[in-house]
Amino acid sequence: MGSTTAAGTALAISAAAPATQDKAGYETLTFTEIGNVEKIGTIGATTAKVEFQPLKGPKQKLKGSTDYGSLQPSFAHDPTDSGQTLLRTAGEPTNLARYAFKVTLPTGDIRYFQGRVFGYPENFDGADSVIMANPTIEIDTVIVKVAAA
Repeated sequence: MGSTTAAGTALAISAAAPATQDKAGYETLTFTEIGNVEKIGTIGATTAKVEFQPLKGPKQKLKGSTDYGSLQPSFAHDPTDSGQTLLRTAGEPTNLARYAFKVTLPTGDIRYFQGRVFGYPENFDGADSVIMANPTIEIDTVIVKVAAA
């Protein structure tokens, strides 16, 4: 299959943790879809570059720590949406829990991961705009990629 658009992609959240960090572990969870999502963000790990320049010889470049990334989804705020309610709870300053997330692509492919939600700021941009929410989800597990069935 070639390229596709993001139209139809869904973001969901679960307060439960998978027993194992794989497809089977995540498939046992119950996810609640987050409604009115406009953007999800970039999913994927990056690795820090560690450099050492000896006085004699070429510069050495090594892989350092891995950062699994963060999402900053954007969605129209809806206080009655179950997924947004769970995300707001996850974003409370006193809530230190890790949540499971599921991104379902229009192709049927899935991305599973866990992370913590750092806040749930609301954006009141102007008279002719929709009230938006812009939380930050810090991913702290390997992203499990599952191909469409």
